[in-house]
Amino acid sequence: MVEERITTVEGTPAPTTHTTIIHDGEPARSGGSGATMMIVLLLIVAVIGGLYIFNRSSSSEAAKDNAVASAASSVSNAADKVGSAAENAADKVTSK
Repeated sequence: MVEERITTVEGTPAPTTHTTIIHDGEPARSGGSGATMMIVLLLIVAVIGGLYIFNRSSSSEAAKDNAVASAASSVSNAADKVGSAAENAADKVTSK
């Protein structure tokens, strides 16, 4: 329980007011413990979400790198076949 006393002193050139607030041993309450827990929970969810997105983008980069390497290998194989075909054609032309 809070008690407030206001005392006014007259008789001086200007009246003076003094306010005293007395707390009856009540603990100071922040009133925001529920809000604090909600903010902490939201931060944890945000960190977990960020880690998940980062992990997905990293695996996506690896998949893209593997696809580029596979395409380069296919191009190399095709170039070898074209080279062999060109050699065979040149051999046929020169052996006539």
